[in-house]
Amino acid sequence: MLFPRRCFQCLTSVTNRPAAVKRCCSTVQGDVRVRFAPSPTGFLHLGGLRTALYNYIFAKKYGGSFVLRLEDTDRSRLVPGAAESIEDMLEWAGVPPDEGPRRGGLFGPYLQSQRLDLYTQTARQLVESGNAYYCFCSSQRLELLKKEAMRSGQTPRYDNRCRHLQLKQVQDKLAQGIPHVIRFRLETGVEPFQDMIFGWTRHDVAQVEGDPVVIKADGYPTYHLANIVDDHYMRISHVLRGSEWLISTSKHLLMYRALGWQPPAFGHLPLLMNKDGTKLSKRQGDIFIQSFRRDGILPEALLDITTNCGSGFSTNRMGRRIDELISEFSPSKITTHSALLDLDKLPEFNRIHLQHRVEDEEQCQSLVRDLQGQIQQTFTTGIQDGEVLQEHYIKRVLQLRKGHISSLKELLTPVYSYLWVRPSFSGQQVAALTPEAQHIGSLVLKLISERGEELALDQLSNDLKTLAKQTKTTKHREVMKLLRLALSGLQQGPSVAEMMVCLGPAEINHRVQKLLQVCGSS
Repeated sequence: MLFPRRCFQCLTSVTNRPAAVKRCCSTVQGDVRVRFAPSPTGFLHLGGLRTALYNYIFAKKYGGSFVLRLEDTDRSRLVPGAAESIEDMLEWAGVPPDEGPRRGGLFGPYLQSQRLDLYTQTARQLVESGNAYYCFCSSQRLELLKKEAMRSGQTPRYDNRCRHLQLKQVQDKLAQGIPHVIRFRLETGVEPFQDMIFGWTRHDVAQVEGDPVVIKADGYPTYHLANIVDDHYMRISHVLRGSEWLISTSKHLLMYRALGWQPPAFGHLPLLMNKDGTKLSKRQGDIFIQSFRRDGILPEALLDITTNCGSGFSTNRMGRRIDELISEFSPSKITTHSALLDLDKLPEFNRIHLQHRVEDEEQCQSLVRDLQGQIQQTFTTGIQDGEVLQEHYIKRVLQLRKGHISSLKELLTPVYSYLWVRPSFSGQQVAALTPEAQHIGSLVLKLISERGEELALDQLSNDLKTLAKQTKTTKHREVMKLLRLALSGLQQGPSVAEMMVCLGPAEINHRVQKLLQVCGSS
């Protein structure tokens, strides 16, 4: 089946192309179907999320479909739970597939292990047309070829020996049940193709590689066959994948030609690298999406930072949400330069997006529920008043601290424990600050009584300045230190006025009364 004509696609031989690399146009025609096809041999990491994100944005920009396909044919390397986790993390990140193993769709199954008959059928078609052949070389022979090549300083490659077997020889070996693979016959004279990002590209793979395996001895396909078969039958219109696959694309196009299929348009995304230019490695435990989620990073912050460090958008500002990323996206703006990821900036991205959530009524409710559970789990029996778990109390804390904290987890640290657990302090600590503690405490109780239930931050700041002037010998700074000690048990933190607004009149009274008791007993 041929696809509708699409821009970004110029995959036939071009003889009169300009010498300079020509980029594709920025319009897309026809039905857009893109896919993210990870292998569940590991869990989703930042590089994979970025590839999925660009595919998702591309699909939504052009009213198309985003397909998740799990390439699980490397059975020896499958990681238990990885397939389910990949789907979980995509949904958590806010880039859910329109079709996939969990969601289903018209072009399933979406697990390659459930599509083996299709690959076998296609491989047989290639053999019958003379574009592929049975290879009976043992693993020992292949290993010797590899060692000999390395000994002579050459790149290891298969010598295409079985390509020259006679039909009778092949039939005899098959009849004897000799283990075999199927290899695709690479041809020289590869035609150039126009990549959406890298422009005109051509790699004559037959000059540097031996014929690749397309069906392994265990009957499972290799990536090279399975991905083109699935892209064809799933009607994928555009393939956006990492630039490490750019060289292989010429090989894949030879397979498309051998099968008489029209290929999709290809766009190879530049690599996501560490800020020092080194490769982003899966061995870095902190690049897995599960780790970010566990550490309190918001999905919006991850999407923002991975696009902010790359290209493809009309602006490059912090704080963009998915709808803004979609509206600002333009494939023609994707450059070939590697995207340098500075994870040291992630807390700042998270701070901005946490503030967005606090300011959104529905999302703020979700934050409150999340924080309620975390507070109970962290402080358990230390909570002396159930009021701190009430929605209005937590929401007030979030509104006052938004823009100051980078994650909810900060509110569970000792710096903010006073919000949930009443502090302890000694008479000696009080006496070291001022001999007027009782007088100051009485002034605060009077002030709170006059202000009533609603405390306003600016008004309270002015009130405290006025209050400090009513002491005989204690300076304003010591008054604030005393109140901070009584309210939080700390020497540093938010302003005393903000602490008081967070805690509310009833809790302020309770803690200042305790200050008076400590003064009276010392």
